Amino acid sequence: MFKDKKVIIFDMDGTLIDSVGMWNKTDETLIKKFTNKSIDEFFTENDIQAKDIGQMRDSILAKCKSGDIYLEYCSWLKAKFKTDTPAEEILKLRWNIANKYIINEVDYKEDADILLKKLKEKGYILALATTTTKDRLDIYRKKLKKADIDKIFTVILSKEDVEHKKPSPEIHNKIMKKLNVTPKECLVIEDALIGVQAAKNAGIEVVNMYDKYSDSDREEINKLSDYKGKNFKELIDILDRENRDVP
Repeated sequence: MFKDKKVIIFDMDGTLIDSVGMWNKTDETLIKKFTNKSIDEFFTENDIQAKDIGQMRDSILAKCKSGDIYLEYCSWLKAKFKTDTPAEEILKLRWNIANKYIINEVDYKEDADILLKKLKEKGYILALATTTTKDRLDIYRKKLKKADIDKIFTVILSKEDVEHKKPSPEIHNKIMKKLNVTPKECLVIEDALIGVQAAKNAGIEVVNMYDKYSDSDREEINKLSDYKGKNFKELIDILDRENRDVP
């Protein structure tokens, strides 16, 4: 898995931190506020063919083409809500709801910080490829004390650094260019289908790190992934077994 790799590229939300559930709760709260309906009722009324709210959100975001995909997503929600509230106001409200969850709940997944530190100690170059915003990353910096993001990662790219969101390979291609490495020298660790697709589109081997909120896409994720990880303890054990120090 880690053998012959120089650069390990991590996703953030749902991979390193347990935040996908937070975003699901955010959108559920938003939908309830504007429609006074449950998720099941909202799906039925709007003929939404998704297994859960996370799959709905990912499918819409993957189709967004504008510079601000989250504003475009909120424009889509506005149409479904049948409200006169501007998409910009819906976006602002969504961030405010999410911030309450972030402040109280966000943290590294169990043993994620240990894997990061072990990889760093062994000489691997670590990069972060996330579609979250720089403002959101600043909040994460304050909350994630067990492994300092800025000390762990050599390259950090977020939503504002790319034109095209995952599953586009743009974010990975930019990281490889910055570090002057080839796809064969890299390994991506991801949780969601669009992230796995982005890695494969860049020609990089990918580890699917299990996250329950991606279960609706599990079959396709497993087909595309080169490796599967049940948890970070399992990856730490693999790293220790390989016992490889990078010069």
